[in-house]
Amino acid sequence: MKTKYLKQLFKATALAAVVSSSMHSFAATPSDEVIAIVDNSVILKSDLEQGVAEAVHQMQAQKKEVPPEQYLQLQVLDQLILREAQLEQVKRYGIKPDEKALNEAVLKVANQSGSKSLEAFQQKLDAMAPGTYASLRDRIGEDLAISRLRQQQVMSRIKISDQDVANFLKSPQGQAMLGSQVHVLHARISGAKADPQQLNQVAQEVKTALNSSDDIASIGKTYSTKDIKVEGADMGYRDLADIPAELAARVSALQTGQTTELINVRDGIHVLKLLDRKTSDQKAMVEQYKTRHILIQPSEVVSPENAKQMITSLYNRLKAGEDFATLAATFSNDPGSARDGGSLGWVTPGMMVPEFDEKMKNTPVGQISEPFQTQFGWHILQVQDTRKQDMTHEYQERMARQILGERQFDTEVDSWLREVRSNAYVEIKDPTLDKKALQEQSQKNKS
Repeated sequence: MKTKYLKQLFKATALAAVVSSSMHSFAATPSDEVIAIVDNSVILKSDLEQGVAEAVHQMQAQKKEVPPEQYLQLQVLDQLILREAQLEQVKRYGIKPDEKALNEAVLKVANQSGSKSLEAFQQKLDAMAPGTYASLRDRIGEDLAISRLRQQQVMSRIKISDQDVANFLKSPQGQAMLGSQVHVLHARISGAKADPQQLNQVAQEVKTALNSSDDIASIGKTYSTKDIKVEGADMGYRDLADIPAELAARVSALQTGQTTELINVRDGIHVLKLLDRKTSDQKAMVEQYKTRHILIQPSEVVSPENAKQMITSLYNRLKAGEDFATLAATFSNDPGSARDGGSLGWVTPGMMVPEFDEKMKNTPVGQISEPFQTQFGWHILQVQDTRKQDMTHEYQERMARQILGERQFDTEVDSWLREVRSNAYVEIKDPTLDKKALQEQSQKNKS
């Protein structure tokens, strides 16, 4: 049980504990020593000491029993080894955190520590120990990169066939999802200045209260504090198609009277309770855009600056009256659409990256967008037509795949992590921290 708790502890970042407690320096001390080698990286004694301190801090804050020191050291070291093994794969695959997501994640920690801006947060940390902000930011970036690595690797292992989807839609849960309207209570627990552990504890208390009461307004008043805001609403009957897919998938799995698990998202922690379910004949009508584009990608021979110059030149030629299809077929780096004059066919919002979606939705029919950049390079697009399309069946299949995927995800994560650990080269330098050596010594003592 303690091992499981420690794994959960390390799955969440311990950064808030670092900021709110002793502000440990992330740099190695002069007397530091290597206690373990993981592939091409090392774990220092100071890394272990800091990890143990953070674990103890969080367990005490949550009023959890702190296990014996050697047991705690072994468990923390296991998690540090697993982290380093994942970071080695991050380097191998060249995964880097998105700068915008990184800034938002650091700002969230800043807000939790009472700083309203990244600049103020940096000044606050570096005044305590020079370089702390940069180290903290690097560690958050590593956490985001590991999360992205897990998503990529685990999602590629999840296989859901068309037959799996069809079988699910025929099941009682699938039938309950089809054409359903749901009556839902919605609670959101937030607090920029609240300690994450306190926020999570209040959210758990709200969930417990919802299990036995439908008085969402009273629950909101009862559990709101100076630093934590509990907002509750009776959403009435809503079509599942009108609820964000992630939340709809959670609600679809509920029986009447049940609540979801805690849902951590950017704006706080959400809990939903299903009060009732009924059939709806409303269809999922979606706006689609008949779109074509030209893509210029930077490469070894085309610098980012040259790519921007090339797309600007093509934009000017299009504005001067040259044929879009001809230029797309000649210059676009998207081979799938270039051979068809740049045509992407009918595009549903959500199929493309957010920057492309935004530009597509805001470009009037028949006009050519100004050049814009995405993670794939520089684009120009033209919306040739729009239509309302009945996507009810596609929506139902997507919901089914998401529900089935969520069922498999945690199992696949654990399986993948075991493989990462077993495939990593690990050499533990300190015999007092080597489980295998300790077990062998224990066997000798018994014999």
